[in-house]
Amino acid sequence: MGGKDIDAMIEERRKRYGVSDMIEELQLEERLIYANRTARVTKGGRRFSFSTLVVVGDKRGFVGFGHGKAKEVPLAIAKAIEQAKKKIIRVPIIEGTVPHDVVGHFGPTKIIIMPARRGTGVVAGGAAKPVFELAGYTDVLTKIIGSTTPDNVVRAVFDAFLQLKTPEQVAEERGLPLEEVQKRFSVYANPKLRVKLYYPWRGVHG
Repeated sequence: MGGKDIDAMIEERRKRYGVSDMIEELQLEERLIYANRTARVTKGGRRFSFSTLVVVGDKRGFVGFGHGKAKEVPLAIAKAIEQAKKKIIRVPIIEGTVPHDVVGHFGPTKIIIMPARRGTGVVAGGAAKPVFELAGYTDVLTKIIGSTTPDNVVRAVFDAFLQLKTPEQVAEERGLPLEEVQKRFSVYANPKLRVKLYYPWRGVHG
């Protein structure tokens, strides 16, 4: 499902929940995903610069990503960190895992994300793992299908994050008692008791 404007989706989410007002209070950690050297041919010869991808997060539900480009790696990283702070969103974490199955897409990349029982760890490869870790997830199962290019993977993960819903959100949107929805989420998060795929609230009250 190419063509998604993840940046616009992130900005809309940030405005809706007022995330920008919370950034200064967060204790963020950064993780460099890559620093690639690029060359541009000019009349004067080749000019080199570095492009970087960085993920930031407080390990408590706030996470963002950003790109930077400069002639020196430290400056490129600094630019990426600043951009990442402007793309921070809040994600729901329930007992260390995601609240329900979700599938994220970006370009030729698809990532399937599933809840995992405590002690499983973050089962994710490549660029996906640091995103989950800095978001604050301690137990999650994932599978990447298609391109594993870091840029695509990170954006696919954020596409999935933007689809996650808390029990409270589901109860409000569907007009259901919160207790009923919470029961379904608890059952769903246990692999031995799973009864639905993708959306645990389906089937609640019909």
